[in-house]
Amino acid sequence: MAIVLGPNQYGKAQNHLVRVYRDTPRHEIRDLTVSSALRGDFAGAHIEGDQSDVLPTDTQKNTIFSFAKEKGIGAIEDFAVTLADHFLDRTPAADGARIEIDETPWQRIPVGGKGHDHSFVQTGVGTRTTVVNVDGRGGERRAHVVSGIKNLTVLKSTGSEFHGFLKDSYTTLPETDDRILATSLVARWRYDHTDVAWDESYESIRDLMLEQFAEIHSYALQQTLYGMGHAVLEKHPEVAEIRLSAPNKHHFLVDLSPFGVDNPHEVFYAADRPFGLIEASVLRDDASDPGSAWHAVPGWV
Repeated sequence: MAIVLGPNQYGKAQNHLVRVYRDTPRHEIRDLTVSSALRGDFAGAHIEGDQSDVLPTDTQKNTIFSFAKEKGIGAIEDFAVTLADHFLDRTPAADGARIEIDETPWQRIPVGGKGHDHSFVQTGVGTRTTVVNVDGRGGERRAHVVSGIKNLTVLKSTGSEFHGFLKDSYTTLPETDDRILATSLVARWRYDHTDVAWDESYESIRDLMLEQFAEIHSYALQQTLYGMGHAVLEKHPEVAEIRLSAPNKHHFLVDLSPFGVDNPHEVFYAADRPFGLIEASVLRDDASDPGSAWHAVPGWV
């Protein structure tokens, strides 16, 4: 029996980068968390402790921060591709690079009816994400982009039902034709190519998913997720597939009858755990080969 080194990667995780653009009195702010990783032939480092093929994780960190100034950021997908290509160029033993970026959104604080020039407040409309995997160099190079959104907390106070489900001797959940539907959505979509207007595509997909959540009369969270994914693929030909993960943030009607108080679906107990976790993927039947696009993408996939 032989014992061999299996798949491995290394990098610098969770580099929290804030870039302030001060070119004019009206500042711009970008708040990114960037993680880098390299994979390839690093057996020497693992088996013998030989670091001669290893670009230090500290160097990766320094590059991320310096490129924010040298290259600028732009769309996070472009920034991730630039970093991945650079690390592959500098590390001959690597045959793949992975860059993950989360962007925390900020808005200008309104003062006198307009946004302040240099004061901001964090918004709650989800966290934009991207994971870029680049394989190879030159003519063999292939870039894969999976973008998305997480922490997108949404709720509809009616327009949701849940009944007709399978029952057994342990079933206690009552059927309902009027319930609160709430979730903290994670959605990630794989682009079919990299010739994409990243910012415009992201904003359109986010807004479309929110619109579908609001408009679909839901008989199950599964139905809502499929409807959201279907709408994205229908409108965005650049997207090959979308994967969605949605914890059901349960709201239970409180029984106020012991106090002689009627409660017509107005007061609820919001339970944080346990929770149902609904996950689904929606894809084109002729979707391209994902290759390494989903490599080490966090979540259920």
